[in-house]
Amino acid sequence: MHLAEKAGLWSKDHQAAARDVERRIQADGLTVVRLSFADQHGLLRGKTLAAAEVAAAMTDGVGFTTTMLLKDTAHRTVFPVWSAGGGFGMKELEGAADVMMLPDPATFRVLPWAPHTGWMLCDVFFADGRPMPLSTRHVHRQALAALGAAGYDFLAGLEVEFHLFKLEASRLGAADAGQPGEPPDVSLLNQGYQYLTEQRYDAMDPILEILRANVAGLGLPLRSIEVEFGPSQVEFTFRAGTGLEPADAMVLFRSAAKQVAARHGYHATFMCRPKLPNVMSSGWHLHQSLIDRKTSGNAFADPGQLLSPVGHHYMAGLLEHARAAAAFSTPTLNGYKRYRPFSLAPDRAIWGRDNRGVMIRVLGGPGDPATHLENRVGEPAANPYLYMASQIVCGLDGLTRKADPGPSADTPYETRATALPRTLGEALDALREDRALRAGLGDFFVDYYLKLKQAEIDRFNLDVSDWEQREYFSIF
Repeated sequence: MHLAEKAGLWSKDHQAAARDVERRIQADGLTVVRLSFADQHGLLRGKTLAAAEVAAAMTDGVGFTTTMLLKDTAHRTVFPVWSAGGGFGMKELEGAADVMMLPDPATFRVLPWAPHTGWMLCDVFFADGRPMPLSTRHVHRQALAALGAAGYDFLAGLEVEFHLFKLEASRLGAADAGQPGEPPDVSLLNQGYQYLTEQRYDAMDPILEILRANVAGLGLPLRSIEVEFGPSQVEFTFRAGTGLEPADAMVLFRSAAKQVAARHGYHATFMCRPKLPNVMSSGWHLHQSLIDRKTSGNAFADPGQLLSPVGHHYMAGLLEHARAAAAFSTPTLNGYKRYRPFSLAPDRAIWGRDNRGVMIRVLGGPGDPATHLENRVGEPAANPYLYMASQIVCGLDGLTRKADPGPSADTPYETRATALPRTLGEALDALREDRALRAGLGDFFVDYYLKLKQAEIDRFNLDVSDWEQREYFSIF
C-alpha cells in the first residue's frame, strides 16, 4: 500500500487529478516540477523533481527532514532534535528524521515566469499515513472540519498590502552571509502619499503589469491592484473563496510576487513595517463570512438587521479572543508597530459599521446577501493557515456560547475596550491562557508554537538595537 492510500486520499477524484497532472506535464513539455509545502511561518519550502519522477511522488510522497518544521524565521532550528523526543516529546522528531510531503494534484500549476516548471502544493504525513500534527495546512483543515460539523463553510477574501522596491544591491558578498543574512539595498518606486492617484500607479505600472500577468497565469482570483498611501506601497485584493482556497492562494501569491519581482530587478516584501524613512505599515485585512450548509446562503445576512445572530455571535468570538489570536494574525515582532491610534489600523478589540479605525468592520446591511466581516488586525507576513484557523476557532467559540459583541464603536480611538497586544510577547502570554484556542488547535500545537515564537523574542532581546546605541552609548 502506497502513502496516498495509507493517508486515505486515493479516491477516484484524486486518481483522476493525478492522471491529469501526468498528461499536462507531457503536453506542456515540462522538465521539472516543484513540490512545495507551507512551513510554520507560511513560507513555501520543498524539492524540485525531474518530470519523470512526479508520478511516483504523487503516490509515494517525497521525504524531507523534520527540522524544516522546527525553525524560526532566521531558519535556526529551535528544538533540540538530538535529544530524546526531539526536545518536544515526539519520537518522530529525533535525529532530524524524515517525514513525507505528498502532492495535492488539485493544486497543480505551470509557473508562468518559469514555463518549463510545474508546481504542486503538498500535505505533510508520517510514513504510515498519519497527518503530521505540526503541518499548518493540516491544522487549518481540522478547523474547517469543526466548522463543517457545526453546519457551516468558511468564505474568505484577501486584501493584502505590501511594498515594492527597486533592487539596488542583493548583498551577496561573503561577509553578508549569516543567519539571517544582510537585507538587500533598495530604493523607492514612488514617493507615496498620493493614495489611489493614477499618476503614482502609472509610475509603478511596468512591474505591476508583470505581477498581474503572472498572478493571472497562476489562476489566482485577482480583483484589483491599488497604489497605497505610503512610498512604494501597493495593495492586491482577491475574490472570496471557500475552505482551503484562500489560504492556498495567499501562500502562492506571496511566493510568486517575491520570485517575479526578483527576476525583474525589484524587491517585494510582506514585512509589516520596513525600516526605511517615511515608510507606512502594511496590513492584511481578512474578509470573512459563513455559508449555511443547509440553505447555501450567507449565514451573516439578515433581512431586517445589520448582521444576523450567527454573525453577531461569531464576531463576538473574534473580539473576545483578539489578544490571543494576535499571535497568529500578527506573528512577527515587527507587526506590533502597526497597532497605533489614528492610523487606519486598530489598537483595541472593537467593531463598527464601515469604519476603518475598528478591528472588525461590518460591511453590508439589512437584506444584503454579501454582508460580511472585515478583520483589519492581520499583518501580511502571517501564516494564512493559522490566521484563518484561529478566526474559525474564535468565531465558533462565540457562536457556541451565543456571545454578545457589545455595541458598535463610532469613535474607535476613544472607545473604552480591550487593547490589542503591544508586543508579540503579550500576544503569546494571552495565547498561553486561552482555552478556546487551545481546545480548537490542540495543546500540542499551541505549546509548539509558543516555544517557536518565544525563540525569536529571545534572540531579539539579545541583540543591541540602534535605539539602545543612540540612547546610552554617549550619555553613560
